[in-house]
Amino acid sequence: MTCWNSIVEVDFSNPLKGVTPPMKKDTVVEFRKPAKEQDLLSAMLRDGAQRLVAQAVQAEFEEFLGRFSGEGPDDGRAAVVRNGFQPEREVLTGLGPVAVRIPKARSRTEEPAVFHSRLVPPYVRRAKSVDAVLPWLYLHGISTGDMREALAALVGPEAGGLSASVVARLKSRWMEEYRTWRSSKLGRDRWVYLWVDGIYSGLRAEDERLCALVVIGVNERGQKKFLAIEDGVRESKQSWREVLLQLKGRGVTIPPRLAVGDGALGFWAALREIYPETRQQRCWVHKSANVLNYLPKALQPKAKAALHEIWMAETRQDALVAFKRFADTFGAKYPKAVECLTKDRESLLAFYDFPAEHWIHIRTSNAIESTFATVRHRTERTKGCLTRDGMLAMIFKLGMSAQKNWRRLRGFEWLAKVIGGTKFKDGIEVQQRVRKPGNQAPRRIAA
Repeated sequence: MTCWNSIVEVDFSNPLKGVTPPMKKDTVVEFRKPAKEQDLLSAMLRDGAQRLVAQAVQAEFEEFLGRFSGEGPDDGRAAVVRNGFQPEREVLTGLGPVAVRIPKARSRTEEPAVFHSRLVPPYVRRAKSVDAVLPWLYLHGISTGDMREALAALVGPEAGGLSASVVARLKSRWMEEYRTWRSSKLGRDRWVYLWVDGIYSGLRAEDERLCALVVIGVNERGQKKFLAIEDGVRESKQSWREVLLQLKGRGVTIPPRLAVGDGALGFWAALREIYPETRQQRCWVHKSANVLNYLPKALQPKAKAALHEIWMAETRQDALVAFKRFADTFGAKYPKAVECLTKDRESLLAFYDFPAEHWIHIRTSNAIESTFATVRHRTERTKGCLTRDGMLAMIFKLGMSAQKNWRRLRGFEWLAKVIGGTKFKDGIEVQQRVRKPGNQAPRRIAA
């Protein structure tokens, strides 16, 4: 008797159809790999970009052929004609890889004719936008070993072909740019304010950490620019003296009106020697941190509020009253905290003699601190593996990148009066009394 339920229908066009595969001895369950997700929008954009590139290159090639239109041989044929295409290559862009075919030219005369596209130069494998991503990734903490994965996440898995040596070549290029920049002339502008600070890295020279000495200046048009990025072992007077002498040699011959920085004695001693006419303004952020270090943590919020009342006071007189209040409150139990604050009282209140619109800029050296927070992160990630030149090149590149986004100084129209020597009291211009014609003093006439 035949059991029809056990009969297996066999498709002779596909003998394996309907046949149950033998069971495996292991108990591991296999899952099918998910199909590669297709981003239709990105694919459409890449296809459109490929067509646009082909059209643009074709227009370039026709323009190239047009240059030889009147130089053909006597038989009337064109002097230069198309001769196929170069091998197709992919150019990595922000949209991913785009296939490019460059036409070739053949000359029918003795003069050679080689076509080079301005849009896609020879041997170019990456768009400039992708090259711009590499330093940004490196400066923001991505190591050269992780660069490939980071780029793959940004522009697609095709970026995996980029090697870590690309970053090494970029760092060499940065160093060349830095050497050219540090010898550029600065005498075309009048530099009114300076911000200075020492940026410490994880690198060490013998028993001391290496330090980059940084100077930012603002010119008469309110534009902030980096003036110096130099290396040093520490913030000593000699190190800062060399930086200031270099600035003087590059054209900063007229003393700036004000310099803003922390309490590092090396800079201020060098400033008095090189630019003795420049006023001094201590950074309130650094000073507040130094004062709070002398107080227990339980009292620090109260002390911080008292310090805030000083440097946010509307007038110098109100600030002096707040100074006295701070000394009376904490002087008996914490004399070192009060001494740390009061010893620099004059330089902490120098900003009252400048336009009130500029106070937000000149009370602190945050222009440098905020810019180079990434450098500290970068050196922590590399755990001291940067070289001295690598550190300088990295700081320079990060600084130049940040400088592009800086806005002009608020109230920059007052800079002309600061340069001209106008007096300010509590941030307000002091109006000079003008004598009436009837009260003029008699002129002294030379005999």
